[in-house]
Amino acid sequence: MSLVRLNIKGISYSQTQNGAYALILNEVDGDRKLPIVIGAFEAQSIAIALEKEIRPPRPLTHDLFKNFADRFDVVVKQVIIHKLVDGVFYSSLICERDKIEEIIDARTSDAIALALRFQAPIFTYKNILDKAGIYLKVNPKKDQEQEDSILVDDLVAEELESAFQETYKGKSLEELNTLLDEAVANEDYEVAAKIRDEISKR
Repeated sequence: MSLVRLNIKGISYSQTQNGAYALILNEVDGDRKLPIVIGAFEAQSIAIALEKEIRPPRPLTHDLFKNFADRFDVVVKQVIIHKLVDGVFYSSLICERDKIEEIIDARTSDAIALALRFQAPIFTYKNILDKAGIYLKVNPKKDQEQEDSILVDDLVAEELESAFQETYKGKSLEELNTLLDEAVANEDYEVAAKIRDEISKR
């Protein structure tokens, strides 16, 4: 399977989905975008790494990992987004120490936050881009950034909804009720509402 190199196009906050961000990756030799839904902490960490001028007063988790790796001569050579299952992207860090290569499993948002700090290239496989890649249409009458933002926002909502349905449709009522209790206990009322909707459908 051939690898396709990706660059980071940007991060967009979703107005429709609370606390959700879309990280948009762009294929280097093409026009397709790969949208990945990430959490607020990871979005902040990636944004700080993109903005070279911003220096947090204390190291963030990804900065700590970089400092730790530097101290012990570990280098992240590249990041590969290698799998897509039920709307979830799986990634690997290709690391090297003393000329020995190791592959470490990582969440995609963490892997990209680290790739930025190590200035490591980001890749995915062509079949993943064929499956999940999209073209952002540009309306010439509107400002491109505004248009992209609107489309990305819709995209985040669609992707979250799709991932939610895939995650919960295979669960039993008992499992859904347990998840509902957990969501309420964690004060994650948006997820609780969706689980309640799923229970009502049954």
